[in-house]
Amino acid sequence: MAVTKSQRSDIVKKFRRGDLDTGSSEVQVALLTARINELTQHFLVHKKDVHSRRGLITCVNQRRNLLDYLKRTDARKYETLIKELDIRK
Repeated sequence: MAVTKSQRSDIVKKFRRGDLDTGSSEVQVALLTARINELTQHFLVHKKDVHSRRGLITCVNQRRNLLDYLKRTDARKYETLIKELDIRK
């Protein structure tokens, strides 16, 4: 159910700023998006899983805060990130 180690490394390689970057806002948002997508698929099968739903809400709020920060600091990176991740419709 969780993001595997190989998936995590692929996401980090795709969204990092430099060679040693693993914790920038873009990487964190991309990892949270992968987790949110997996949890969303989980809830299609397990509709009554309330405890995991709380974790989903926590991930969504954390991603929202990171996106707000990114929008405040660098709007161009924010726009490219939401297009790449296909977050906003």
